[in-house]
Amino acid sequence: MFDPVLLRSFVAVVDCANFTRAAQRLHLTQSTVSQQIRRLEDSLGCKLLDREQRQVIATAEGERLLAYARRILALQEEARDDLFNQQSAGVLRLGVPEDFAAERMMPMLARFGLEHPSVRLEVTSGLGPELMRLYRRGEFDLLLVKQRGRSDDCLACWSEPLCWVDSRSQPALGRDPLPLVAFPVAGLYRNEMLHHLEVGGWHWRISYSSASLASVCSAVAAGLGISLLPVRVIGADHQVLDASSGLPDIQGIFLALYGHSGLSHAGQSLQGQLLQLCEALAHTD
Repeated sequence: MFDPVLLRSFVAVVDCANFTRAAQRLHLTQSTVSQQIRRLEDSLGCKLLDREQRQVIATAEGERLLAYARRILALQEEARDDLFNQQSAGVLRLGVPEDFAAERMMPMLARFGLEHPSVRLEVTSGLGPELMRLYRRGEFDLLLVKQRGRSDDCLACWSEPLCWVDSRSQPALGRDPLPLVAFPVAGLYRNEMLHHLEVGGWHWRISYSSASLASVCSAVAAGLGISLLPVRVIGADHQVLDASSGLPDIQGIFLALYGHSGLSHAGQSLQGQLLQLCEALAHTD
């Protein structure tokens, strides 16, 4: 309903108490400002300024409009700044494995947020095959993913040691059929675990399934079943099952970093920090 151009001229005239000074502030001619005030008055059907005084002052109706005009102009400026900042800084979309979405990555992401406050970072965690599918569709700018073997188009990759894990207080190994704690269907660890158990002739059943790494680790610790997990997530309530258990040694899983070309300065910075984090973890685990 209200034309911001007309409101801006109205506010300027009230603030300056003079058409000439208002026109100078707005870099317009005095006649243009006068015409804009007249158009605003005509659209509202009332007189907004008292021009009979030595200084131009707002009428009662003009005073009521003045507060609204200032709010409308302030909101317009706020919206413009917000949209401009989002367009200039952009959005970074990162996909990560479930076991990297917690304490290991959060300090790094917090530092990145402080260094790039105008960047909106969107992080999605999940299972490897689905994360890779989304990356190939262009829905991530950067991707950390667990995969079987190395690939040619990743930026870097690191070996991800795996181990069989049981409960320290209530072991599940030895039960028949062997109870398993697993990630959902299509999860990389689940696929590897079931394939090797089938090849080895083991009798097994899925006793617990969850997409949450924390839930899987807790279920194993509570004795619901054994699972195949990265060495990096083993807790004090777990026991690692060695070769004497008869379970197959499963390796060949890698953590890989992917990144699309043409990343922004902030995107390149995040890519570098991810490389440093993964290098550090590879040398400590």
